Amino acid sequence: MSGKGFGGGFGLGKMKELTEAFKKAQQVQEGAKELQEELEKMEIEGQSGGGMVKVVLTGNQEPIRTEISAEALKEGEEVLSDLVTAAMKEAYQKSTDTMRGRMEELTSGLNIPGLS
Repeated sequence: MSGKGFGGGFGLGKMKELTEAFKKAQQVQEGAKELQEELEKMEIEGQSGGGMVKVVLTGNQEPIRTEISAEALKEGEEVLSDLVTAAMKEAYQKSTDTMRGRMEELTSGLNIPGLS
């Protein structure tokens, strides 16, 4: 035997740390579930062409709707395609930034390896 006690030195201090880590992980998991529900209800808009094209996504990038103005339709197929793509990219970026920011808020100060 190594003389470090049962478990090769895995004493009560380590067990307390482990218990705290599990509690924190559970808090994060519960918060993440609430966050997921919140993100599903959000409407995040991206637009292009000065508002001629608008794309709306949820906070977790689920498409909700696209709005295309009569002006945009007159621009022709190639320009319209570019406008829709640009609006989609903006909505996606805003949605991703929102999700990332909320996750950082949720996990800040917890010091859980792999989450912060």
